[in-house]
Amino acid sequence: MNYEVNKEAEKSEGSNKIYWAYREMPVLALIRERFKKGKPLAGINISGCLHITTETANLAITLKEGGARVALCASNPLSTCDEVAHSLVKDHDISVFAVYGESREMYYRHAHQTLDNIPHITMDDGGDLVSTIHKERKELMETILGGTEETTTGVHRFENMEREGVLKYPIIAVNDAYTKYLFDNRYGTGQSTIDGIIRATNILLAGKRFVVGGYGWCGRGVAMRARGMGAHVMVTEVDPTRALEAVMDGFDVLPMERAAQQGDIFVTTTGNTSIICERHFKIMKDGAILANSGHFNVEIDVEALEEMSVQRNEIRQHVEEFTLEDGRKIYILGQGRLVNLAAAEGHPAAVMDLSFANQALCAEYIVKHHSELENRVIKVPEHIDGKIAELKLSTMNIKIDVLTQEQKDYMSSWRVGT
Repeated sequence: MNYEVNKEAEKSEGSNKIYWAYREMPVLALIRERFKKGKPLAGINISGCLHITTETANLAITLKEGGARVALCASNPLSTCDEVAHSLVKDHDISVFAVYGESREMYYRHAHQTLDNIPHITMDDGGDLVSTIHKERKELMETILGGTEETTTGVHRFENMEREGVLKYPIIAVNDAYTKYLFDNRYGTGQSTIDGIIRATNILLAGKRFVVGGYGWCGRGVAMRARGMGAHVMVTEVDPTRALEAVMDGFDVLPMERAAQQGDIFVTTTGNTSIICERHFKIMKDGAILANSGHFNVEIDVEALEEMSVQRNEIRQHVEEFTLEDGRKIYILGQGRLVNLAAAEGHPAAVMDLSFANQALCAEYIVKHHSELENRVIKVPEHIDGKIAELKLSTMNIKIDVLTQEQKDYMSSWRVGT
């Protein structure tokens, strides 16, 4: 078995962390038990480019229990938990190619090593694995049945590929499942982003002017949690409907040009590039703190800030201080990468339980139905989405009402009126 992990990491610590996450992932545990018995993924090779966290470890173990041969690489250079990667290799015989803090060169080398698994299914978090296949490893498409995508950013990339007619195999948009984005994106990103900021800085959020760039589901979650911590929250948007929604939710909405002058803390959550750039740095307060919670490190133009600076120092772990010519200081958290993974542990396991249940069941779906799928971005089947919600409620001992036959007949008829 091939692998490349930090061999100095303590695998026993990783094993304990994986177990702790497992305790918070009862839906995935139920799927694992069924997979263990039925082996629905027998003979299937799965290559995943995912954050190497305790939650991802439990997904990988579940896929292996289902009969798959699994290989993983990291979807972000700062998102690997080294002890978890080590434990997956040593305790579970799962190939992992990921080291915390790896260079861009190593990152893509690991992607290629993961693809040497000759996948039948790919699992992406941001789209780097699929794009590498389409650009450099086209020969692999002969064996690929389909793939899944975990993030909004990745889904957008694949939709663009589909639009241009270059997407060569079907991708299930796990991100767009109700049981993913309504919970993972909102509650997971919201809590873990705030967690990353506080771990990195130990600052008090109460009373701070907190700017959220983007009001998608991730932005909603961050804004909601920041307000809950006592911050005065401002939202920037380009979409009029989302901007209106933010206003109705009680947030101030304004352009980044104005927010840059007022904010104490900034978080970008757009999935786009250059949300905060040179013109904003020029007008920011002394001491402004900037963090990114979008997938790629392009939302904050760190290179432009470095060019404007006369000095750059790491003054705390995950906190870099940039001193401008006029003496103002601006702080970047986690190199402008995903702050919730660079400076914290990512989403809580309880919410990733839903996301990774989708991943596992969609892998099974691809194996069963790949001959019916077209080369496009596909929605998670409704029965999978609904089943996951049903299982989660069951594990929480929550019961809900069931429609009576009379109610079903009423809802399926057009004849009954006032």
